[in-house]
Amino acid sequence: MSDTIFAQASARGFAGVAVIRVSGSAAFEGLCKLADIQAEQIRFRSAQLYKLTRNVSRETLDHALVISFKGPASYTGEDVVEYHVHGGMAVVGGVLEELSTLPDYRLAEPGEFTRRAFENDKMDLTEAEAVADLIHAETTLQKQQALEQMNGALGKAINDWRDRLSKILAYVEAEIEFPDEDLPVDINEEIRPKVTGLYEEIHGHLNDNRRGERMRDGIRIAVIGAPNAGKSSLVNAMARRDVAIVSDIAGTTRDVIEAHLDIAGYPVILSDTAGLRPEQISERGNDQEEIEFEGIRRALKVAEEADFRVILYDGTAEELDEHSYALEQKYPHTLSVINKTDEKGGLVHPDGALRISVKKNQGVDAFLEALIGAMKVLMQGETMEREAPIITRQRHRLALSDCYDSLERSMAAGLPELVAEDLRLALRALGRITGKVDVEDLLDIVFKDFCIGK
Repeated sequence: MSDTIFAQASARGFAGVAVIRVSGSAAFEGLCKLADIQAEQIRFRSAQLYKLTRNVSRETLDHALVISFKGPASYTGEDVVEYHVHGGMAVVGGVLEELSTLPDYRLAEPGEFTRRAFENDKMDLTEAEAVADLIHAETTLQKQQALEQMNGALGKAINDWRDRLSKILAYVEAEIEFPDEDLPVDINEEIRPKVTGLYEEIHGHLNDNRRGERMRDGIRIAVIGAPNAGKSSLVNAMARRDVAIVSDIAGTTRDVIEAHLDIAGYPVILSDTAGLRPEQISERGNDQEEIEFEGIRRALKVAEEADFRVILYDGTAEELDEHSYALEQKYPHTLSVINKTDEKGGLVHPDGALRISVKKNQGVDAFLEALIGAMKVLMQGETMEREAPIITRQRHRLALSDCYDSLERSMAAGLPELVAEDLRLALRALGRITGKVDVEDLLDIVFKDFCIGK
């Protein structure tokens, strides 16, 4: 934290403008040297045009717009200078090289600006993670989720739980540590409904169907079906480009092929799989059969791990493919579709199915609408309010699960000492999510609420 760090904050490559950020106690000193000005000439939070030169040779580096921020009113909480230079590689490289020659300056580590913001209490861990999510957002819904978390939606919910839990724990601690004081007759009866309410709220968030993580990482959709049902053609039509090889020869696709798509704002990882012929597993022998066996094995694995499955049937077949139908019955969140309805044949699905022709582009729009509707259902939580802050990372889920388990144990514990220990564990688990564990606040609550020592 004693070093002044610098790095290019904008994307590398040719551009009209590139941004170089500097943060630390020597940020303004460096600006004075590069711009050949005095410290009193710096105007904070205002764009100023400077000619930047090398400190020794006075060679011109660039004419740049510079914005200075006086800590703690900055992104990192430290003194910050942002150099908006022309985006040519020679210009950016020259400015970075000159900055590296300044005393106590060094190149920032990946994510170090945001880490300093966290360490200077400018944001909590959930907001810091949201910065990374916003940078990597590829769809509008991903961007919206990242912005909500960066604005503190999840952090505020966690902090509210922490505040309530801290007060509950303080009451229990008061009963243990100050038994001779004039405390409420039955603290246990007073805190039990509060613990139950907190327990139920967290239960609702854990039963959110992982919609936050799916939105962040992508909804995995597997296209499953018999050989030559048109899976690769459907994947190509959805991707609007040739992702998979299309052929009339059954078994063309031998491996899982993935395409990353934006469907109505939802990030989707679409998987084209090998045709299902599980009976060939028993016919393994030559190299060709081994390859087909491995393709089928991977297809079945993808079907099991997918968030959603599109079961595709060949409309020209005489009867429904039993392997595909078995998977349809086995897994939730499936959409059954009959392809090649423009050709001879009239395959019937016992439960009804969408009828399309990828080749003639018939029914594909209706299929996409049905798929979008199914994804909306998939992304709804089971018991949580839709507007509530959502869990976006496995780290959040594990910590919240630990908190939930500790609350459950506390309600079953008999002795106040055991109740207090479980509540402490629950409080620490919540603190791991935001990066704040302020158990010391308990004493403030105890002395304030009970007037102990008056």
